[in-house]
Amino acid sequence: MTETELAEVLRRADQALDEKDATFIRRVFESYRYVSDLVEDKKTTIARLRQLFFGKRTEKTAAVVGHSEHQADKPQAPASPAAAVETAVVTDAAGADTVGADTADAAGSNPTPAPQGHGRNGADAYPGAARIEVPHATLSAGDACPACKQGTVYVKTPGVLVRITGQPPLTATIYELQKLRCHLCGQVFTAAAPAEAGEHKYAATAGSMIGLLKYGSGLPFNRLEGLQGHLDIPLPASTQWDIVHALAKNLAPAFDELIRQAAQGQVLHNDDTTVKILALMGERGRQATSAQAAQADGTSDDAAQRSESAAQRSGLYTSGVVALRDGHQVALFFSGRRHAGENLAQVLKLRAAELPPPIQMCDALSRNVPGELQTILANCLAHARRQFVDVYERFPEPCRYLLEALAVVYRNDAIACQRQLGPEARLRFHQEASQPTMEQLHDWLTRQLSEKQTEPNSALGRAIGYMLRHWDKLTLFLRLPGAPLDNNVCERALKKAILHRKNALFYKTRNGAKVGDLFMSLIYTCQLNEANPFDYLTDLQRHPDELATRPEFWMPWNYRDAPA
Repeated sequence: MTETELAEVLRRADQALDEKDATFIRRVFESYRYVSDLVEDKKTTIARLRQLFFGKRTEKTAAVVGHSEHQADKPQAPASPAAAVETAVVTDAAGADTVGADTADAAGSNPTPAPQGHGRNGADAYPGAARIEVPHATLSAGDACPACKQGTVYVKTPGVLVRITGQPPLTATIYELQKLRCHLCGQVFTAAAPAEAGEHKYAATAGSMIGLLKYGSGLPFNRLEGLQGHLDIPLPASTQWDIVHALAKNLAPAFDELIRQAAQGQVLHNDDTTVKILALMGERGRQATSAQAAQADGTSDDAAQRSESAAQRSGLYTSGVVALRDGHQVALFFSGRRHAGENLAQVLKLRAAELPPPIQMCDALSRNVPGELQTILANCLAHARRQFVDVYERFPEPCRYLLEALAVVYRNDAIACQRQLGPEARLRFHQEASQPTMEQLHDWLTRQLSEKQTEPNSALGRAIGYMLRHWDKLTLFLRLPGAPLDNNVCERALKKAILHRKNALFYKTRNGAKVGDLFMSLIYTCQLNEANPFDYLTDLQRHPDELATRPEFWMPWNYRDAPA
């Protein structure tokens, strides 16, 4: 419809309908015009249109299936798995058998409303803030009470007043050193610089802040340059790169030690996402061109064949590896041509020979497996579940049953985490509370295909087939202590790389990607272990010799206790 036709219809609607209906018709037409403009925009995707019409939906069971109870009288399906958790027998950490009241509460039978807070942070929420003790102006402990004149005053818990101030990300101080010159001999005498002026123009805190903003918060160098320029503290993008590049060389021992620590982990998660490295993208094109030219001339040799083989891999990836060892988590990032499995293999080469094979959690892609190096493979339950979430609108009833069954498992895992169960106790708890539900789910999935209740080539049939093919790896948490349910911890880690990709778009060189991987690994490992990354990066710069000599004492979880 043209604009003239739309205007004519709206005019007739105003004449024939009351004001409420005419307003409604006008809004519908405005929405039609807006959607038409979106469709004409070549950057508009189907996913964006779906989000525009139906909103952004999370993958939580309540958001997908709603809050209605599962119907127990449906054929071919047992009663709702959510009901099974209410009667589960729970073995606590001490080994005593008790009825799972906590489990029933978590399932929603006796929901406890969360307390309503004021939404503001108290003084305890600012552990990094400077604290200043303010004594009373006229009174001290033991003085006579000025009100009743009889008692004495004593010290109570102090009152607190939080004051938050703002400042530029990087500030500058100019020291004007006085100079005196003898009028007879011409000798010049310059005042000594104070100790706080330091030896270098850029303090250790400057490098920490630039690295944290760039690789921790996704703020590109050019954007920080513009911000600093507007705040009258100019800092060119090229200078920022020089600072973090020099800093990366000093921090390299910490990154190498993180890799060694991760190699000894009991559980390792890995996955990857795409990245752009301009130098490698251009190199791939040149290799392909040279290989084709050599082949056309009949002078192709082994080197040219190797170049052609290297050029065949068109993708560039940032791999994330998250390792759990002795209660600490280590996050590593590697950008380049290698897949996640190949990068994990490079890490595992540093594993001590006497250690048993670690548990590896990833999705079912073959490129996530570390080749000849042995691991105990577990597959991500969230990846399998997501396939049912994607087809829920077309197959609501079967998907509802599976999502509610997996909700029982995740609810039990949350209870085990809340109770701080060890690996062995957590395994026993899942075997008692989750295994019956998973066995019922496996029987149901098998019947869907064997009894031809679901078309195998449909989207639902493919999702069911995926779960059945990888069932042993998806349910490793029922057989092995410490096996996780999913790979979400690595997915969250990769958001660091995705945030950088969304803002900075690409790395220019392989060296730039290596610097980014180093900073992201150190920063996110600090966040996983609840350490302050700004303080950590600054401390490493202030102790370069100690870091190079004994890097194992300078990890995010123990650097404050490092020996002098």
